[in-house]
Amino acid sequence: MSEGAPLLGRSALVTGASRGVGACIAGRLSAAGARVWALARSLDALEALAARTEATALPADLTDDASVWDAMERLQDALGGAPDLVVNAAGVFSLAPCAEETVRSFDRHLAVNLRGPFLVIRSLLPAMLERGSGLIVNIGSVAGRRPLPGNTAYSASKYGLRGLHEVLLEEIRGSGVRATLLEPAATDTSAWDALDPDADPGLPDRADMLSVDDVAEAVLLVATRPPTVRIPVLQIERS
Repeated sequence: MSEGAPLLGRSALVTGASRGVGACIAGRLSAAGARVWALARSLDALEALAARTEATALPADLTDDASVWDAMERLQDALGGAPDLVVNAAGVFSLAPCAEETVRSFDRHLAVNLRGPFLVIRSLLPAMLERGSGLIVNIGSVAGRRPLPGNTAYSASKYGLRGLHEVLLEEIRGSGVRATLLEPAATDTSAWDALDPDADPGLPDRADMLSVDDVAEAVLLVATRPPTVRIPVLQIERS
């Protein structure tokens, strides 16, 4: 393993790679030597990312089953199997209390934040198990372990992701496949723009949030551990 390129020779899939946390993770893994496949709905954004990072664009809509199955088939055909690393980073985020949350928003959070990762895992896990190796990193949230007012739909989806992840951990034990649930505290992305958290005493100031680089570095930390090292859950926050 090269010190400057610790992931050289390894392949990675990053979902939600068109912006924010996902784009930063894709860039960081690519810089570490990985051959990155970047999945998102926006082909233009993916092509821009590919121009910066040498990642391969993989357009797909995580809320569309056929789109996901097709993308995963194209990915495995290109690689001759499942990627070495899968990062489920796609996500949607908005705030509303239970008495005001809409069914449409609730369903959207579940579709992207929970059902999307399941579709990806379901598509790629059989090949990982057959090979006896692979790493799945699910990007959760502090809101997936702490009840925070106003996080009705978001928390439901992230608590669900934690449940999915914990079952996955039990099912892959001893198989050679590993999985990590990365749970960042509030992270400064464009998702906060419409909420203006600095003006709301009930929300963290953006200056006190993690950066997308912090989250990407945590993913790289997990991805570069020896195959004998398991990190079931990693929680990070701003010091």
